[in-house]
Amino acid sequence: MAGRFAPRTTRAALPHQSAADRAAASRAAASGAAASGAAVSGAGASRRQSASASASDPASPEGPPLTREWTPPAPLDLRLVLGPLRRGPADPTFRMVGDGTFWRATRTPAGPGTLRIARRGERVAAAAWGPGADWLLEGLPALLGAEDDPDAFVPRHRLLALTRHRRPGLRLLRTGLVLESLIPSVLEQKVTTDEAYRAWRHLVRRFGTPAPGPTADLGLHVMPDPRGWAMIPSWEWHKANVDAKRSSTILRAVRVARRLEEAATMPLPEALTRLQLIPGIGPWTAAETLQRSNGAADAVTVGDLHLPGIVGHALADNRDADDEEMLRLLTPYEGQRHRATRLILLSGRVPARRAPRMQPGNIVNL
Repeated sequence: MAGRFAPRTTRAALPHQSAADRAAASRAAASGAAASGAAVSGAGASRRQSASASASDPASPEGPPLTREWTPPAPLDLRLVLGPLRRGPADPTFRMVGDGTFWRATRTPAGPGTLRIARRGERVAAAAWGPGADWLLEGLPALLGAEDDPDAFVPRHRLLALTRHRRPGLRLLRTGLVLESLIPSVLEQKVTTDEAYRAWRHLVRRFGTPAPGPTADLGLHVMPDPRGWAMIPSWEWHKANVDAKRSSTILRAVRVARRLEEAATMPLPEALTRLQLIPGIGPWTAAETLQRSNGAADAVTVGDLHLPGIVGHALADNRDADDEEMLRLLTPYEGQRHRATRLILLSGRVPARRAPRMQPGNIVNL
């Protein structure tokens, strides 16, 4: 395995690569780059280098991280805020360890990066490694819900009022990255969550790259870049139990990845339209993506197998509600419908099961 991930010599830039892609590749190929010791300060936050300017590159496992501390302006529950990023208990891009520390590996516009987040009393301490370290630390407040406005939500049902009171640390995160949420959402289309999680693990571990920083024991990986996704052979999708419809949707998406990433800064209606221009991406997938990439408080998930019944049961004692009925019940929360559904799911008021779980399918041996 060591030989497989050995450093490579610098290659000529490919014609399709953007300036940002070329810069990230150049940084990843360079060795012995000195880490800058500059400190950056801001309102309620401070960032510092944890080693001198002569230290090794932060992108290497032995290199020092960039660090930052941030004080949340209100109660903050890291588990509730960061939980939507986890795709199953063995997600190779996300870990929560026993001491309450969260690890996240992702591909930023500046390149791969690893982010470690932990509470330090009233403050949040973060450390980042890799070419994307600075980008990750810049986006730390948004990731932890600093741009969210929970006061905009006015509960109209006692259940939601009680749940909000019991969960004051809930904030809607914003990653600013579309593709990292879009691809696993496509994998979750019309299959069980276990099937989707298994496919995500297989593809990221096989075609991604080890996350920068001290992550070997955690087994963290960064997902492939758009070109990496496009180069996955058809039989490998089959081995991951991903049918041709979902794999084709992902391949269409990564071909226009730059245009899709622009949706992270768009208002919700325009962002939904941009994502749904890709055949195979409908309202369900677009909403699931923008809830994470944009922190969209009104991106309600339509077309889900279970959510309408859960919302109907919680708000009207109607477990047989469909999408139309769900949207009618959520009308008082226009502009905050995603937050309303999060609170309903956190309330624990879900209908009892009436049938066995759906059996996962398997195309691997076909």
